[in-house]
Amino acid sequence: MSHHTEMEGNLEKKMASTDINATGSKVDGSPGKTGRPKAERKPSSSMNPAFMTSAPGKVIVYGEHAVVHGKAAMAAAISLRSYLLVTTLSKSYRTISLRFPDIGLNHTWNIDELPWSIFSHPSKKKRYYDLVTSLDPDLVEAMQPHLKSVSPKATGEHKRIHQAAASSFLYLFLSLGSQNFPGCGYTLRSTLPIGAGLGSSASISVCQSAALLLQIRTLAGPHEDQPPDEAQLQLERINHWAFVGEMCMHGNPSGVDNTVATGGKAVLFKRGDCSKPPTVTPLRNFPELPLILVNTRQPRSTAKEVAKVGALKISMPIITDVMLEAIEKVTETAYELISSPDFDEKDPKTSETIGTLMNINHGLLVSLGVSHPRLERIRELVDFGGIGWTKLTGAGGGGSAITLLRPDASPEKVQELHDKLDEENFERFETTLGGDGVGVLFPAVLRQEGGEDGGVEIDQEKFLEAEGEDGVESLVGAGGRAKKEGWKFWRIGESKGA
Repeated sequence: MSHHTEMEGNLEKKMASTDINATGSKVDGSPGKTGRPKAERKPSSSMNPAFMTSAPGKVIVYGEHAVVHGKAAMAAAISLRSYLLVTTLSKSYRTISLRFPDIGLNHTWNIDELPWSIFSHPSKKKRYYDLVTSLDPDLVEAMQPHLKSVSPKATGEHKRIHQAAASSFLYLFLSLGSQNFPGCGYTLRSTLPIGAGLGSSASISVCQSAALLLQIRTLAGPHEDQPPDEAQLQLERINHWAFVGEMCMHGNPSGVDNTVATGGKAVLFKRGDCSKPPTVTPLRNFPELPLILVNTRQPRSTAKEVAKVGALKISMPIITDVMLEAIEKVTETAYELISSPDFDEKDPKTSETIGTLMNINHGLLVSLGVSHPRLERIRELVDFGGIGWTKLTGAGGGGSAITLLRPDASPEKVQELHDKLDEENFERFETTLGGDGVGVLFPAVLRQEGGEDGGVEIDQEKFLEAEGEDGVESLVGAGGRAKKEGWKFWRIGESKGA
């Protein structure tokens, strides 16, 4: 791919007249055109205003376990999201810091001490438009001395998570940045439970990828009149570098989680050959649907649940194959419905069909032996109230369940369900299925509700002080009912206004 792409030409046209610097701000310190009134800003020694990126988590809607055996599955974005605040420091600071208070990670590196010599060597250097399909062992090795000092007192799983998060961030920073990069603070918050199979790591990788690509001025927009091919190209680049970050954390990821976190909505994916990447088909018409996500708080092992189905396939191959094929038919039926030219997301029959397919899928998973009494209790409570359709999501054996609410579910019945789930020590999240992918808040200023003048600047102090998931969503929400005005999203296909 040529360095001077059409997208870059459009980018230069948009930026040249305003003399944009490394983070996309005017060099006089004022924000560019954002479509909202200019906010009063605090004095700053940095000329680059803070900005934010955000990306969603995901759930498997159909096809768990069948996908392990070469069948199709469908995953969709949820409005629980990760958020990254980027703050540029004054020129006298030559450090980058990564803060992730939700997992207790806080580390600072000296920019000039990082292994730039090997990352910038002609035989190793990757450009933002290069396709990177594997990690370079020499680059990974060069990072190790700079990772040893991360969370030295952490142990076990805690330390593994910190090391993986730091490794992912540092590999992307060194690959996309340069030694003359300004000092920056990168602060992460997430409303996604960590390690719950909801794509939290991919969500974070997408946030980091988008932020760094914005800082090196290789992304334009997002904006309402952006050509679809330009938006598509930029989403592909964000997704590609997010996948590189995922490789740092997981070794051999499928690529599905970061694809959903980047593009939003939903995807159909299938891996017929385990030695090759899965085929991934975006579903741009996937409807936004109200969802209750419930964590059973029951620990589970994905490997153990996958092994159960594998053992059943050996002992009862014909019956097991029929069930796996039936699960794939459920997925294909949902895909055909949503991709049909006559699809109408507002038709009451749409929720009915999607929900009924969820019930069928769950029943087949129960027959495969991967449910759990806690999962069945959630379904029992929902069925008793008659307010929706429930299935397990992910590996099963515990973990989480998703409930699609009926359009006519009464608020009283929904509240009764919430109360019962709380009483029985379930963790619940009210979320939306099929929402937006990666988003940008530039600058990090939100218009005050009902106000015409000024706005609320999101600085690191406010961001860190937000309490829990609700506090983060209340402060900077980019998804679901808490979405704040000011966030912009790359949208393709049936794109709606930002």
